[in-house]
Amino acid sequence: QLQLVESGGGLVQPGGSLRLSCATSGFTLTTYAVGWFRQAPGKEREGVSCISSSGYYSKVTDSVKGRFTISRDNAKITVYLRMNSLKPEDTAVYYCAAVHSPPGSACQFSSYTYWGQGTQVTVSS
Repeated sequence: QLQLVESGGGLVQPGGSLRLSCATSGFTLTTYAVGWFRQAPGKEREGVSCISSSGYYSKVTDSVKGRFTISRDNAKITVYLRMNSLKPEDTAVYYCAAVHSPPGSACQFSSYTYWGQGTQVTVSS
């Protein structure tokens, strides 16, 4: 059974850092692209960052560029989102998601098949 479990969220002051983890099981991570998404109260869910199945291609949305970094550890079958210089507007529930992806393809913020339950990130003083 394919599962994704997020962890690492919490309360942090503006300017602080967090590292989110997305632990996977039940599938071969190296054949899936993984994305991080977030949804703030009253707003639509948005794509934050994604990484291709090979790990060679990644992207981040403009609002977090230079602050957030995605990475994957295939040995630990975990994908991480490192978040630095956090702002109050980064407050949201963060989700990881996976989609089967052909070798050599890039990643996108759409058509994800499997989703985790989410982890809350609150940036406040």
